[in-house]
Amino acid sequence: MTRHAAFLRGVNLGKRTVKSAELKAAFEALGFTDVKTLLASGNVLFDAKAGKGLKQKIEAGLKAAFGFDVPIVLRTLDELKALVAADPFGRTAGEDAQLHVVLLDTDLPQGFKFANITGDYDVASIRPQELCFIVYRKDDGTYLGRSALNVDKPIPKGVVATMRNWNTILKAIA
Repeated sequence: MTRHAAFLRGVNLGKRTVKSAELKAAFEALGFTDVKTLLASGNVLFDAKAGKGLKQKIEAGLKAAFGFDVPIVLRTLDELKALVAADPFGRTAGEDAQLHVVLLDTDLPQGFKFANITGDYDVASIRPQELCFIVYRKDDGTYLGRSALNVDKPIPKGVVATMRNWNTILKAIA
């Protein structure tokens, strides 16, 4: 058995509400074991046999359980640990910054570039299946909203992308 993390895209927005207990039950109904939800933002840790079709099985099961498409990005716990060990931010961001990761369900095309906008955020690193951002606190004490990063625009059509705070990734591997 392999420990996995499923990061759901677009849940708990508007009418697309999925309660943690229901999400856990849906994963258990699919035959996965040691299922745990992480925070209330569509993160599920579970054990399953590795194999092709796991992502599609989960997406089909979630659609059947909730009545709408729920795209996911899937990672093994070992892949998340390797991401953390790689130190994709390359430095400590400090207390006036937040770290965010866009997780992708497939590799970015060779030579992919993301325009770096200075001032509010920096692109810390671009990895084949992750974009890592440092978001800085503005003068008024607020942070640029995650939706304002507009990271979906340059990502190729058909690629599932979902953003998480770096602390969520760290909690997933703890």
